[in-house]
Amino acid sequence: MLKRTLVILWSIMALALAACGQSAPAAPTAASSPAGEQPATTPAAAPSGEKIRLIIGTGGTGGVFFPYGGGLARILTEKMPNTEATAQETGGSVDNMKLLQSGEAQIGFTTADSAYDGINGLAAYQATGPVPATSIAVLYQSFIHVVARADSGITSIADMKGRPVSIGSAGSSTETAAIRLLEAAGLKPEDVVRENLGVADSVAAMKDKKIDAFFWIGGLPTAAVTDLVTTESVVFIDTSALLKPMIDKYGPIYTATVLPGGTYKGTDQDVPGIGVANLLVVREDMPADQVKSILTTIFDNLEEVHQIHPAARTLSLESAATGSSIPFHPAAIEFYKERGVWKE
Repeated sequence: MLKRTLVILWSIMALALAACGQSAPAAPTAASSPAGEQPATTPAAAPSGEKIRLIIGTGGTGGVFFPYGGGLARILTEKMPNTEATAQETGGSVDNMKLLQSGEAQIGFTTADSAYDGINGLAAYQATGPVPATSIAVLYQSFIHVVARADSGITSIADMKGRPVSIGSAGSSTETAAIRLLEAAGLKPEDVVRENLGVADSVAAMKDKKIDAFFWIGGLPTAAVTDLVTTESVVFIDTSALLKPMIDKYGPIYTATVLPGGTYKGTDQDVPGIGVANLLVVREDMPADQVKSILTTIFDNLEEVHQIHPAARTLSLESAATGSSIPFHPAAIEFYKERGVWKE
């Protein structure tokens, strides 16, 4: 009865406003009716009706994390229901883990060694404490680039003593690996003239002859390194002899790998070296349905993911489910079991 009275009042108001040349307000609906006159069914959407907003921590513009993360953000936004994903440029792995810790990002790219340090509160995470992160996919293997100017005379890490060298951005996973490699080669970090530069700035400094060498953990090919070798003559240093002492001290998060000949201009032969896996990680308290929706969207659109970057072409269901240095999110384990690729 009350609803009928409201409709009659609205009709009278509409006629009066029309006479004055104004538009009438929207007619009352069941949703705006008083308590006790609710519609028979309710929408399936969440009460707030708000989109799921995901911030993805990536890396610097010269590396692989940045374009890879941007591509994933676009695919998740376009294909994952009721979701808006945004890629955020960062300093890389350590930044991304700390953004997860603070809740400023929901997804992050990280190297396996930095992820391990993060959840255990080690190395770059000593001041902030353990990060509540879990893995949802192993994305690809990175190569630890150790690059020297061809005219510098540097042919090994030991040759870097007293020389200006970039060891990566402060607090980055590159910095951590560089310090570990220096120590494995018998040097202390202070034995080189240290510069803390990201890969793009390292390349610029090498072009300007401000540094003689730099370290960089990145997928193949890394855009900034590709740019460097178009104008400069460089040497990619073989670090394979340092793998055993690295594993002995830090565990099997580092692996033997090669820089294939032809990856970069001037590298006709394979360069043996050290690799480290890259993970896609989330907070351990991310809701299970979100984790499964993210993974479903990625792997149901895998061909499109492969087009993001050459490093993304190695991603498969099988590779994503193995080789993580930290525990998988329980919902990710359930997802991979449902897809038949999980191995206990």
